[in-house]
Amino acid sequence: MTILDIIEKKRDKQELSKEEIEYFIKGYTEGTIADYQAAALVMAIFINGMTKEETTNLTLSMANSGEILDVFGDGAKKHQKIIVDKHSTGGVGDKVSLILLPLVASCGVPVAKMSGRGLGFTGGTVDKLEAIPGYKTGIDINSFIQNVENIGISMISQTLNLAPADKKIYALRDSISCVESIPLIASSIMSKKIASGANKIVLDVTVGSGAFMKDIEQASQLAKAMIEIGELANRETVCVLTNMEEPLGYAVGNTLEIKEAVEALKGNIPEDVKQVVLELGAYMIKLANVVNTIEEAKELLIEKLQSGEAFNKFIELVQNQGGDISYITDLEKFEKAKYIEPVYSQKSGYIQKINAETIGKLACSLGAGRIRKEDKIDMAVGIILNKKVGNYVEEGDCLGYIHTNNENTLQEAKSKMIETIKIDKQEKEPIKTILKIIS
Repeated sequence: MTILDIIEKKRDKQELSKEEIEYFIKGYTEGTIADYQAAALVMAIFINGMTKEETTNLTLSMANSGEILDVFGDGAKKHQKIIVDKHSTGGVGDKVSLILLPLVASCGVPVAKMSGRGLGFTGGTVDKLEAIPGYKTGIDINSFIQNVENIGISMISQTLNLAPADKKIYALRDSISCVESIPLIASSIMSKKIASGANKIVLDVTVGSGAFMKDIEQASQLAKAMIEIGELANRETVCVLTNMEEPLGYAVGNTLEIKEAVEALKGNIPEDVKQVVLELGAYMIKLANVVNTIEEAKELLIEKLQSGEAFNKFIELVQNQGGDISYITDLEKFEKAKYIEPVYSQKSGYIQKINAETIGKLACSLGAGRIRKEDKIDMAVGIILNKKVGNYVEEGDCLGYIHTNNENTLQEAKSKMIETIKIDKQEKEPIKTILKIIS
């Protein structure tokens, strides 16, 4: 077979065999298949789609293109070899992993989490962790495994050579306008989860203005595709569709989100964040066979939050990876932005909309995110919202605060924030946080 035969077959809407997909992935990863040939095949897949079997074979080939992480190795018996991983498709103000994973670990479920950095208006867990002075995200694989063995949790950046084929194909898709393809997105996400050693997977598929998937139909299609891959790859998978029409919680920005996460772990958790954390956490500990029902799981999670065990596990995580825990026990120690300016409502009424994407882009323009991978993040800057959709405000009420180190961006940022928070006399229901569970 040749790459030309494979391109021709997919161009003519035929199903590719496992061997043909493996040939393409191997050749493209090793560089024997050129970018322009890979681009032709990716475009044919984008236009003509893939069957369940093709998508699964593509996922497994990408997962096997690099290292496969075996977190526990010889210690597998001790942990019954159940590795539950969580992945979010991204959003604005999404500090869920920072709260959820120490909480799940406090329930006795081992957490070995590799996270990414933010790009554009969606934040990255690794950047947020690095806002804690001293916290090391780039530790070697042996230390990572040892941490999970010793304290039941480690959260690091993706330092391993996991699914290198996916990295190449993702960059290619971006450059030829082939990003919005359900088989290509599903295989990209699932290949990384399989390569990182997970055999049970809980996915937070965000939906709305601040998410990659803008509507529930599109998100449901993606969720179903990932569950089908999970079934065929023998990985039990659950998808929770969550709302990203408005930012999650109140804080957007790295240090600001760390502070909100710490307060949440102490029990002061915003209602929308609490719903997402409890839903994802319940499925994680149920899949790990710690409890029998989702209701029992939620009760256990609430108990661990209220008892302080989840907060203590976060302290243990930070200390174990070189972080200065005095910042966690005294949040006032974190460096603050030079300018912290309130934004006031210019009319009375009910908040109708807080566009998550606009808020994310605004925080990014302040320096909280990066447009290009090489951009440096300003950890202290961002936005604190005081209100959520459905809240009533009077003219002159404080809608939130802009945190910036650049005085020149202040007035424009305040104007944009006022513009993006839509207020009307008509009553408005709060946004529903959990939209759908697909398993």
